[in-house]
Amino acid sequence: MRGRILFVIGLGAGYVLGAKAGRQRYEQIASAADKVWNSQSVAKQRHEVQHFVETKAPKLVEAATDAAGGAIDKVTRRGARRGGAGSNGAGSNGTGSA
Repeated sequence: MRGRILFVIGLGAGYVLGAKAGRQRYEQIASAADKVWNSQSVAKQRHEVQHFVETKAPKLVEAATDAAGGAIDKVTRRGARRGGAGSNGAGSNGTGSA
């Protein structure tokens, strides 16, 4: 019984000390990341990427819309050649029996 109590106390002490050290290390990493994120060179690159996305996004949306429209047309034409969109061989009520 005494061994279990000492084990639980040691476990609790290790948790508290580890949590404190973990929080300090987290703060250190967060501070370093903040310095990098706000540095001049990274800010410049962020601005360039933002500008690139703002100029290219409308063209990308247009290309994706055209491609999707083409795919829909292709599928629709294929379905029409096979007997219409409702022709799946299941009958008129979709259950397999007419």
